[in-house]
Amino acid sequence: MDPFAAAVDLATAVRKRELSPVEIADTYLNRIDRYDPGLTSFVWRNDDEVRAAAKRAEQAVTDGADLPPFHGVPIPIKELTEAEGQPATYGSLGVDDRPRPQNEPVVQRFVDAGFLLMGRTNSPEMGLLSTTENSRFGTTRNPWDPFRSPGGSSGGAAAAVAAGLCPVAHANDGGGSIRMPSSSCGLVGLKPSRGRVPQQVAAWEHATVEGAITRYTRDAAALLDVMSVPDRLAMYRAPAPERPFAEEVGRDSGRLRIGLLTEAPTGMPVDPVCAEAAERAARLLESLGHDVFPVSPRFFSEEAITGYALTVLDAALWGVPYDQPELAEPHLRRRMERATTRHSGEYVRAALRLQAESRAVVAQWGTDFDVLLTPTMACPPPPVDAVLQEANDNPDGLRVTETQMISFTAVCNMTGLPAISLPLHMSPAGLPIGAQLVGGPWDEAVLIRLAAALETVDPWPLRRPSGFMAN
Repeated sequence: MDPFAAAVDLATAVRKRELSPVEIADTYLNRIDRYDPGLTSFVWRNDDEVRAAAKRAEQAVTDGADLPPFHGVPIPIKELTEAEGQPATYGSLGVDDRPRPQNEPVVQRFVDAGFLLMGRTNSPEMGLLSTTENSRFGTTRNPWDPFRSPGGSSGGAAAAVAAGLCPVAHANDGGGSIRMPSSSCGLVGLKPSRGRVPQQVAAWEHATVEGAITRYTRDAAALLDVMSVPDRLAMYRAPAPERPFAEEVGRDSGRLRIGLLTEAPTGMPVDPVCAEAAERAARLLESLGHDVFPVSPRFFSEEAITGYALTVLDAALWGVPYDQPELAEPHLRRRMERATTRHSGEYVRAALRLQAESRAVVAQWGTDFDVLLTPTMACPPPPVDAVLQEANDNPDGLRVTETQMISFTAVCNMTGLPAISLPLHMSPAGLPIGAQLVGGPWDEAVLIRLAAALETVDPWPLRRPSGFMAN
């Protein structure tokens, strides 16, 4: 089998009895044995359980049972998300590795869809870093260049998919954590709208979302369908889509007004190669019949950004369930210390400002433009360990590299808008460079249509890192 095949194709092959779930599981487990020691994308493995589940899945096919959409296809879970019987250390020395008692909603939806839960992928401690480096498990490396980061916080997930260690991977995103790794590793990273995929708790003032990292647009769409099954217990939820997201692949999006932005909302410098990624995407979109033009959108005030980055995120970290917070990374201990210097009224003021200003930001979609096009990041994938060192060396100061990485992505989390990173460019050094499309409220459908159309004119799944081709 092709380890770089689409998950939907693997599922179809299982259903047609062209591939066995056991064969699929063994292929990926053997590749993890062979390639992951040089990547550190996986931090926990359950090989025996995976093989037993694959045998049960194979028997279900033989018995002619009704099969769910991804029956027998493996998927790893990110270390920030809890799954029944698995540890969840949040990438921290300060959290023990006891088995967790239940699945978070997104994990249960994977199980219900027939996925086999295969291991756990690395993340930075508590997800509060734009690269994947921590003191508990070490540094995850980029399959395209082992001296470069795969991004974060879903860097383990992205490295695993890019290297063909799994067909797709669970991920989540609080400021770019699906899109930055996808950009860094040459993959598709769809950040769903706020409330689209059910969560036990919507953290970071409702900025975090659950999702997946994929190689193919059709996988991104099909996974969104299974992840977004409504939860009647959720505090709030996105409106139902007009049709299944998988049916948006290949559907005509009409002639759209696409605003092109290559200057970072944070004011940080943008590397020319990142601007080139967005500009190349613009040319491709124009060739598909869309109107693309430069825009200068208004974003959040400095007060709102500071309130979110410091007051909200510091408080969010202070509230997480550490067993030994004294073992946290220095930059995180500093955040928790800062949180104790602010009272609850300051938090409320920051949260209310964020909500109020978000209305004006979101109002530009559907009036000034239909879709916003930007670079995914303002810099190429950084060297490994550089961002963690920068954070620990200067936890109160401006972290230039990290700020460049989140310059175009974080606004989508603050507003709740959907966004997708597409691997449409390569740097002269041979590193993938992503372009980001940001849709209007709850409009993942238009992003999937655009991504599918772009994939037909620029078939990025054929671009794969060298050194990982052999089984």
